[in-house]
Amino acid sequence: MTRTERTEHLRIEGVPLVATLVQGGDVGLLALHGANEGGTAELAGIVAGRCGATSLVFTQPGTRRPVHIPSPRMAVDHCALLGEFLSAVSLTVSLHGHMRPDAARTVYLGGGNREAALVLAQEFDSCAPDFKAVTDVAAIPPALRGLHPRNPVNRTRRGGVQVELPLSARTADPVKRRGVPDRPPQPVIDALVAGVARLSAGPDAQGIRTSTQEPF
Repeated sequence: MTRTERTEHLRIEGVPLVATLVQGGDVGLLALHGANEGGTAELAGIVAGRCGATSLVFTQPGTRRPVHIPSPRMAVDHCALLGEFLSAVSLTVSLHGHMRPDAARTVYLGGGNREAALVLAQEFDSCAPDFKAVTDVAAIPPALRGLHPRNPVNRTRRGGVQVELPLSARTADPVKRRGVPDRPPQPVIDALVAGVARLSAGPDAQGIRTSTQEPF
C-alpha cells in the first residue's frame, strides 16, 4: 500500500495546531498531544511505519509552551483529517504521556476496547518487561482512563486503546533538547509494533470483538 502524507493547519480553542495524516492500514496510531507529551509523535510515526498502519499526529510547531487540550475537546468537528482518520481506520491506538511520580515505570492501557488493551499488555510483558502494563480500569487513575465518549480513541468502529506512557517509556534522552526528536526506547517500540501487528490481523484472528465496551 502506498503511504501518502497530508497536513492540515487548524485552531482548537484558539491554539494553532498542525495535524499530519499518513494513510496506511486498518489500525490507526494517534498522537493528539505530540507537542507536549514528548515521544508520542515519534512513536506513532515509527510504529505505523513498521506496521503499515495509519497515523495522525498533532503538533504545535514553533510554540515554546505547548497547550494541552483535553482529548474529548479535540473532537472530529474541529479537524477534517481527524474525521477522515476515524472513518478510515477500525481501531485506534492513542499514544499519550503521563508524569505520575509514583508510576514512573507503569504503562496504563485505557480506552473502550478492553480486549485490544489486553493484547497490547501481553506484548509489553513480552517485549518490555521493565514496564508494568495495567489494564484493570479500576487501577488506572480516572484522568488517564480514556473512556469519555467524545475522546477520539473511542470513536472508531472497534473503539481503541489509550496508551498512557511514563516519560521513561517515551524517550531515552535524559534531557530534552529543543528541536531534537525524542528517541523512544527500543523495547517500547518493539512492544507496540508487535501489538499493532496482532491487532491489524483483525478481531476474528485475535478473539477481539468488534463491538467495544461502552465508555463510562
